[in-house]
Parts: sequence; C-alpha cells; structure tokens
Amino acid sequence: MTKKSILLVLVLAFSSILAACGSYKFEPTLNLEVQDFTVTNQKNEQVTLDDLKGKPWLAMFIFTNCTTICPPMTFNMTEVQQALQDEGLEDYQIVAFSVDPEVDKPDVLTNYLNTYNVVDESKWQLLTGYQQKFIEQFARKSFNSLVKNDPNSDQVIHMSSYYLVNTDGTVVKDYDGATNVPVETIVGDMKALIKESK
Repeated sequence: MTKKSILLVLVLAFSSILAACGSYKFEPTLNLEVQDFTVTNQKNEQVTLDDLKGKPWLAMFIFTNCTTICPPMTFNMTEVQQALQDEGLEDYQIVAFSVDPEVDKPDVLTNYLNTYNVVDESKWQLLTGYQQKFIEQFARKSFNSLVKNDPNSDQVIHMSSYYLVNTDGTVVKDYDGATNVPVETIVGDMKALIKESK
C-alpha cells in the first residue's frame, strides 16, 4: 500500500469518527400516550396536558413526605437540569406529579422545591390538585407506572423512573431516577427531541 493510500484510509477513518460524534441517534423505547389532565402546580396555577405540549419534558412521581427514594430522585433531577443548562438547552420542562395530593398542597410543593439547589425553577411544574385514585390510575394508564398507598404507613409506593415525554405528549423513554442516572443519555435524548421540534 502506498503512502498516499495509507493517508487516504486514515483520513476516511478519522472522518467517520467525527461523523459518529456529531450524529447522536435518539432511540425511543416506549410509546405511551399521556392521558389528558387539568391539575394545579406549586404556584397554584392550572396546568393541562395542552400547556405542556410543544416542548419535550421529563416526568417523575414523588411526594414531599417521602422517606426513601424521592429526595435522591429530586436531587438527581437538579443534576440533570444542570447538565441540560450546561449544554445550552432551554426548550424543555420538568414535571413532578405528587402521589400524595392530600398533603402536597401548592405551598408545600413550593417549600419542598426550595430545599434543593435548582438552577431554573421556571422550568419545574410540581403538580397536585387531584384525588389519590386519579394519580394511581393516571400513572398506570399514561406511564405504565405503579402508584399505591401503603396501608401500613403514611408512605406511598411508587416507581423511581424518569420518563421522557415528547412534544406531542407521548412517553418515549424511561430511565433510572434514583441510582446510576444516565445523565449524558438523558441530555442527548432531550437535545434530539428539541432539535426535532424546531
């Protein structure tokens, strides 16, 4: 092989590496339609599914009296948001559905969020203003997620996933939100969805 041929092979190989780095491919793993809703956020404002459409969002299920997975899930979400901001991403929202709506009134949710170092609170929607039965059915139908009262305590059983919802209100992917959070993957997926919506 001549020097010219070797050089050509090296150039082509380097070009393909660069191309791979610049072409992140989003692979949806879910296809769940979020059911319509009208609820209340931490600012005591009404929020509907239509209000959230047009931008991709990350959803999770938490409650303020949680003694197990909710604090790390919420903290991890602040880390995800920091990573999104570091990438210069703006067109997204973070949506947390309370699984204990009787306790989690808007002011309680506001105080809860204030205990975390949140880089941009304007992107957070902490939702309440519904019955316990609603959130149990909504979580199951919209996210294929378990929410259930624990009859032996004041705790609520729920899953520790984050859910990526596209601009049309379809759940397209889920991630571990409590341990080993795939922050880089979430940022890459969010970037791809934001790019698709332009």
